[in-house]
Amino acid sequence: MAEAIRIGIGGPVGSGKTRLLERLLPMFREAGIDTAVITNDLQTDEDAQRVRRSGLIDPDRVLAVETGACPHTAIREDPSANLTAVAQLEAAFPGLRVVLIESGGDNLAATFTSDLVDYWIFVIDTAAGDDIPRKKGIGMLQADLLVINKIDLAPLVGADLGRMRSDVELARPGRPSIFTDLRSGAGLDEVFGTLVRGAMVGVPAGHGAPADHMSSAP
Repeated sequence: MAEAIRIGIGGPVGSGKTRLLERLLPMFREAGIDTAVITNDLQTDEDAQRVRRSGLIDPDRVLAVETGACPHTAIREDPSANLTAVAQLEAAFPGLRVVLIESGGDNLAATFTSDLVDYWIFVIDTAAGDDIPRKKGIGMLQADLLVINKIDLAPLVGADLGRMRSDVELARPGRPSIFTDLRSGAGLDEVFGTLVRGAMVGVPAGHGAPADHMSSAP
């Protein structure tokens, strides 16, 4: 049995990690890609319960890892709890092809170990400050894909999207970065297309090719 491709989703609290996960699930389903979810947090399964209640995925395909300590360690220093959860899902669902692993709310320095994920996304929030790209946090610099979310809030908080775009290009030359409003779906097609290609998630015959989901982010 082939191992599922493991995709990490990290980022600060409130940046839109769970919203991104919820937006991606219907797209994976439409593409015929068998998917499951693991959430991470301190001593709660709140995010897992939210995803289970969403109706977007079979609740049995959503597991929660409660670290009891800094959630960053479970995606970086000691990913054993997450790896056990992945193995549990693979055993329960033999056709599983993608496991989305959401980190607990973290800071700009949090990273995923390559022992846990094959590809990882880092989500930041324009409303948290347009100086984030200039701070060059490790998560933002090293992620395979950077998602700059909540572009709709930029005018309300005085964030300069033009400057953010320039700073992101300087900080991540040659690495994909996409500006999104996940609430409305702006930029989501580009995220999905980039993710499917970058993580080498094949689309089964008879389903839309990744390019079908591509569009330019605003």
